[in-house]
Amino acid sequence: ILISVTYIAVTVAGLTGKEPVQCSRNVVICPDASLEEASKQGPYDVVLLPGGMPGAQNLAESPAVKEVLKDQDGRKGLIAAICAGPTALLAHGIGFGSTVTTHPAMKEKMMAGDHYKYSEARVQKDGHYITSRGPGTSFEFALTIVEELMGAEVAAQVKAPLIMKD
Repeated sequence: ILISVTYIAVTVAGLTGKEPVQCSRNVVICPDASLEEASKQGPYDVVLLPGGMPGAQNLAESPAVKEVLKDQDGRKGLIAAICAGPTALLAHGIGFGSTVTTHPAMKEKMMAGDHYKYSEARVQKDGHYITSRGPGTSFEFALTIVEELMGAEVAAQVKAPLIMKD
């Protein structure tokens, strides 16, 4: 039997610390580190911005998030955002000129100012930016990130047991 162990280490960073965070659908997550602590451990292969309100708005208003995004963008490191998360890219001036997608409710906000081209794709990749539309596209979004980090073969191995439609 041949077994290949492949994994992606993930650090969940809390915007205001390590205390549990109640998300928009009353899901509670426990960050591994504060954003400040996690920033010191970088650079990271990908910085991912989740969606949901008011979380996406908090990301958009955070000077610390702006600093992390500017650093990641300056290195052409992968930046991924889903649902309302891409609005933080807009707020921090990241990826202007790129093609992006968002939750349909955020389309008008993202298009104000003509900073982006908009796509209705479920997942949109443009350079080192990956954006996606919402909860129903989250598996495709995640698999696109896996493919970017680990290659198509690993992404296919991850996808197979998920029983997704093609």
